[in-house]
Amino acid sequence: MATQTQGSETYIGLMSGTSMDGIDGVLADLSTPGKIRTLAAVSLPMPPALRDAFLALNIPGHNELDRAARAAQDLAQIYAQATTSLCRAASVRPEHIRAIGAHGQTVRHAPESGYSIQLNAPAALAEQTGIAVVADFRARDIAAGGQGAPLVPAFHAAWFGCAIPRVILNLGGIANVTVLGQDVLGFDTGPANMLMDLWAQQHTGHAYDRNGQWAAQGQCQTALLEQMLADPWFERPPPKSTGRDQFNAQWLDKQLSRAPGTRTLAPADVMATLLALTTHSIAQAVRKHAAQAHEVLACGGGAENTYLMHELAQVLPCPLATTQREGMPVQMVEALAFAWLAHAHIHGRSAALPAVTGAQHPSIAGCLYPA
Repeated sequence: MATQTQGSETYIGLMSGTSMDGIDGVLADLSTPGKIRTLAAVSLPMPPALRDAFLALNIPGHNELDRAARAAQDLAQIYAQATTSLCRAASVRPEHIRAIGAHGQTVRHAPESGYSIQLNAPAALAEQTGIAVVADFRARDIAAGGQGAPLVPAFHAAWFGCAIPRVILNLGGIANVTVLGQDVLGFDTGPANMLMDLWAQQHTGHAYDRNGQWAAQGQCQTALLEQMLADPWFERPPPKSTGRDQFNAQWLDKQLSRAPGTRTLAPADVMATLLALTTHSIAQAVRKHAAQAHEVLACGGGAENTYLMHELAQVLPCPLATTQREGMPVQMVEALAFAWLAHAHIHGRSAALPAVTGAQHPSIAGCLYPA
C-alpha cells in the first residue's frame, strides 16, 4: 500500500449528482492559500445498469439493502477508474495525493427524519487506490440539526466571493443557489434538469434534451406551470434542500393528472413547461432572497443547455453568465468543491455553514478513511 507524502496538498474531488448521468472528477493543487490549480479533469458516463439501480433505490423495494450495497461497490469501482485516469493525465503518483473527496450517490434525503443516504464504499475506494478518502459529508451537520445540504456554498464563498453581491447557481438534477454578499445564504430552489431528463427518457428514449431543442419546439402551458409553482415546497423559507424524494415521477404524474386538458397536451408542451418550472422557480428565489445581486453565475450540466440558459436570462432580475468567465469550467465546479471539502476536513476546518443548513453550530464535514 502506498504511503502518503507528508505535506502534499493535492486532492481529488469526485461527484456523481442527482442527474445520475456521469461521474466528474478533478485533481487539484490547493497548496497556495486562496488559490486552486486544476491539474486534471475527467468525466466518465454512468453505466445504464448502475443508473437504473440507483433510480430503483430511490423508492422502497425488495431486497434493497443488498442492492444498495452492491450499487455502492460498483460506484467505488468507477470512482477508482476516475482516480487512475486523473493520476495518469497529470503524471501524479497516488502517494502524492493527500486525499480523495468522494460524495457518493444520493438515493434518499430526509434530514427532517435525521438522515440523508449517499451510497458509497469509501473503504473500498481507499483500498483500491491507496489514497485516503473523505466521505459522508452530510451526516455531522444533520446530527447538529441541519439539512446537511447544500454542501457547496462554503466553496462558492471562498472562490467566487467579491465586493459585488452575486449568486452562484448550480444547475444539476436539482437547482441550488448560493447568495454571496455580506452574509452567505444557500438553498435548493427546486428541480433543474431532473424532471426534464425524466420526461425526455419517457418520450424520446434519450437521456436528456440536448440544448433544449425539444423544449424549444413546445409551448409553455401557463395553467400547468402555475399549478406546479403552487406546490407549498417552493414557498418554504431557507434553509431547505430537496431531491428525488420530493420531485419525482409520482410528483409529475400527480401534477399532470390535476391539470385541465392534460390528455390533449403534446409531450413537447410538457417539456417546455418543465423547463419553465426550472427557470421561474430559480428567478422567484433570486428575486426573493437575492434582490441586491448584480449577476448570476451558472454552473453544472444545465449551464450547457443553451435554450435553458436563454430562457433563464429572460426571467432573472439581473444578468446571467457562467463560472467559465471566472476561469472555472461549469462541469468542474462541484467536483472541485469536494476536493476543497476534503482539504477542509484534513485541516480540521468547518465547511458546513449553519446559516445555509440550519444546523445549531458549525461542524467539520466528512469522515476519513485512511489509505
